[in-house]
Amino acid sequence: MSRPYESASAKSEEQYLRELGYKQVLDRRMGGFGNFAISFSVISVISGCMQLFGFGLTTGGPAVMMWGWVLVGAMVLTIGASLAEVTSAYPTSGGLYYMADRLGGKAAGWYTGWLNLLGLLGGIASIDFGAATFVSAFAQIQWDLTPAPGRTFALFAAILLLHVLINLTGIRITTILNSISVWWHLFGVLIIVFLLAVIPAHHRSPGFVFAHTVNGTGWHNNLYVACLGLLLAQYTFCGYDASAHLSEETTNARREAARGIVRSIWVSWIAGFALLAGLLFALQDYTGTVGSSTGVPPAQIFLDALGATGAKLLLLVVIAAMLFCGNAETAATARMIFAFSRDGALPGSGFWHHVSPRTKTPTRAVWLGCTVAAVLALPALWSTTAYGAVTAINVLGMTPAYIIPVILRRRAGRRFQAGPWSLGRWSAPINIIAICWVVVVTVLFCLPQSSPVTPKSFNYAPIALAAALLLAVVMWLVTGRRTYALPAAKAEDPMAVEEVV
Repeated sequence: MSRPYESASAKSEEQYLRELGYKQVLDRRMGGFGNFAISFSVISVISGCMQLFGFGLTTGGPAVMMWGWVLVGAMVLTIGASLAEVTSAYPTSGGLYYMADRLGGKAAGWYTGWLNLLGLLGGIASIDFGAATFVSAFAQIQWDLTPAPGRTFALFAAILLLHVLINLTGIRITTILNSISVWWHLFGVLIIVFLLAVIPAHHRSPGFVFAHTVNGTGWHNNLYVACLGLLLAQYTFCGYDASAHLSEETTNARREAARGIVRSIWVSWIAGFALLAGLLFALQDYTGTVGSSTGVPPAQIFLDALGATGAKLLLLVVIAAMLFCGNAETAATARMIFAFSRDGALPGSGFWHHVSPRTKTPTRAVWLGCTVAAVLALPALWSTTAYGAVTAINVLGMTPAYIIPVILRRRAGRRFQAGPWSLGRWSAPINIIAICWVVVVTVLFCLPQSSPVTPKSFNYAPIALAAALLLAVVMWLVTGRRTYALPAAKAEDPMAVEEVV
């Protein structure tokens, strides 16, 4: 059994942070709702479901999209709950890598940190570029501007700059925007589903939405295709570690950061199910939607079901949700960069972990995160396939990083001292389910998604991830072993791992 946890009244958050090795330098003024809001905003069911809706239509079709959402949501909830338990014990901006280091040693922390950071950087690129494509679709409907790679990239750069400027103002503005984002997403889903339910004269049957399958992948094994179709939901359920990264700015973080992770997942689970169902019931022309001239299948559903005016209004709802999502991802990534450089893991660490004395915000980390995201998205100017491989690091990096602290927590056994948010006797079975699921989906993300496999259709995501990991290995051998280190653990910390040199 875990040792009893000392009550929050006995120690201030700042005192506990000092015991974990850090001085309070960020502005701790975010409440529990704000912490939940940032993870909910990063998950952003409107953003994730809309961006990959076309993928779902050809990779399994409606039945796989709906039942896959149910299955994946349940599995992700086990991952989130497992991670929340460890977060409750280690509420730091470093999040996953700090947990892995304390439970598994220096090398575990290093590689977990690089996986997490690469995933977050890919997330900014993916989210903001997705927002740019929806803005392009809106421009085509409004002004008949044909989407073009250069124009879309310019929009993407403008969105990145917007998120930089917002995040430079301080955590208060970010907290307010994230709180607005929660209600925007919830009411946005309600508005989209309501309008798609009452306005179109024709709707699909429940049999179509929950039982119809489509295989446009070229593969002949339907089970294989159905497994690939799960990736729509798995991609969407990503980014809930944001609650951990904002824990040094959250009051009562040992409880609220853990709650933020779990709440963001189950609320997104419900909202996403309603959104997917609403879109599928209102789908008018399947082939026309898949091959929409806008490049955005949900935009075609809006056009067919509601007309140009209704489509533009709903696209504005979607674009705003994506902007909220990208802003929250930028905030989480900046905290990760701040923490990782604070512990000497990045080139030029002394420069990047600077905190503005005026806003108490890691401003240089904000600039670095968005600049790297812009570089990651450059291949989109020439090849959507290459861009997809780069941004897929978002999920291929993040998902394994989520589970490494959980695996190490299980290995630690009685040495693990639980925080005030704990799974209790359910910890072991839930952890085991989560670990098994991550192994399955990591393999799925590496498989070819269409046949025949050609240079254009090849899944470059595992190659991109392997290259990133190779870079992490080289950096570890060259500098990491010397420059990266967590602050000394307290002698009374039963979870501290003695390093083996």
